[in-house]
Amino acid sequence: MNEQATALPGTSPAPLLELLNPREQTWTVLIVLALGLVLGSLEMWILGWPLWGATVTVLALLLVPGVLKWRTDLRRYGLTLMVLSVLLVAQGFHGFEHVAQWFQFHVLRWSPRQSGGLVSPANAEWIHFVWNWTVLLAVIFVMRGGMRNVWAWLLLIWATAHTLEHTYLFVRYLQVLQELREIGITNIGGQGLPGIIGRDGWLVRSAWTHGTIFARLPGLTTAIRLDVHFWWNVGETTLLFLAAHTFLRTRLGGRAASRDE
Repeated sequence: MNEQATALPGTSPAPLLELLNPREQTWTVLIVLALGLVLGSLEMWILGWPLWGATVTVLALLLVPGVLKWRTDLRRYGLTLMVLSVLLVAQGFHGFEHVAQWFQFHVLRWSPRQSGGLVSPANAEWIHFVWNWTVLLAVIFVMRGGMRNVWAWLLLIWATAHTLEHTYLFVRYLQVLQELREIGITNIGGQGLPGIIGRDGWLVRSAWTHGTIFARLPGLTTAIRLDVHFWWNVGETTLLFLAAHTFLRTRLGGRAASRDE
């Protein structure tokens, strides 16, 4: 796809909203959303489905106008901004999922096991591993396409650290599963293990940091896993939106300047 149309048309004061605007798909989105909410409610009320089943129904229906919108973005703006649009929506929902988990645990006082968010089966180590590597590669792609500003570089650092955290967790998960199999236990998973930071994490237990100030840092060595990943995603989502906003404003400014010449 030719990247010549990467700049958004016009001089919108809110280019981020312009990029995310479903435009001709707006009514389709609203109708599909209403239909999804009705179907999801019926699934829970009549069929006894869990919340995550109803949520998947809504998301699956919304994917139809979403794909149509992103096809239009590809034609209008080019590949870089289409990928950025998809990334903003996907990471935005992922961040909201962690907000839901935080609310379930801290406000509703559910147990950590119950606080699985809106799509609890997705709260699995291999999904987190694949998701974060996908997000990191998408960030690198849009930076190669021009999104290079201070927020973008901070986002790259943050997303890399976040991905390394989940890579460590995934490796530990596989190791624990193997250890359990070796002693004949196959009905217990290795989910919910501590990572590099947080309570009982590598930073606390490592021989390199044990007994040092790094093993006693508030939050980094005391926060429960749910809170650790809540803040990982709050930071990542915030930096992504700031980087995208700055990038789009720069593109619009450059286009406006070229028109004046």
